Amino acid sequence: MDASALRTALAGRKVEAVVIGASAGGVGALLRLLPDLPADYGCAVVAVLHIPDGRQSHLADVFQQRMRLPVREARDKEEVASGTLYFAGSGYHLSVERDRSFSLSCEAPLHFARPAIDYLMESAADAFGPALVGILLTGANHDGAAGLAAIGAAGGLTVVQDPQEAEVPTMPQQAIRLRAPDLILPLQEIHTLLMMLENN
Repeated sequence: MDASALRTALAGRKVEAVVIGASAGGVGALLRLLPDLPADYGCAVVAVLHIPDGRQSHLADVFQQRMRLPVREARDKEEVASGTLYFAGSGYHLSVERDRSFSLSCEAPLHFARPAIDYLMESAADAFGPALVGILLTGANHDGAAGLAAIGAAGGLTVVQDPQEAEVPTMPQQAIRLRAPDLILPLQEIHTLLMMLENN
């Protein structure tokens, strides 16, 4: 897909937030997508990667060393702010409330995961509606398929990594089966899309 087609997908959209879900292979995928984002990026970016319970997440530290925009672990009751990359911490589901603040919960794992991608995506769809972009990347289970479908139903833009490129194709495949996404793209074109949001 060329740049003009990506611009067409963004036409008329005012995007305020991007939510990204990934599991197996996700750290490498995000390292290809995110480090070029400018320090004054115009959207909030919130990412959930599956982290085993009881294991401390160091994702914010790892990415802060490679990013120009601020990176931190999302905190309970914190307002979602543009120009910041947030990661879900371990042991809690991360949601976005209607007032666009974060909420952490200890509910049972979903799809064997806590944090679960569906929790973030479904709640962010309610909070941001058409002003949201949802991106689902490589991973080994069904998590994120329902969440991405909820984003599409709320009018947001839905993007799935091309399963042929994904390190583990199961999550992208399940999302495509549940509801056809707006875009199925390789990582390089998802990167281009994210950069375009800065000027959209």
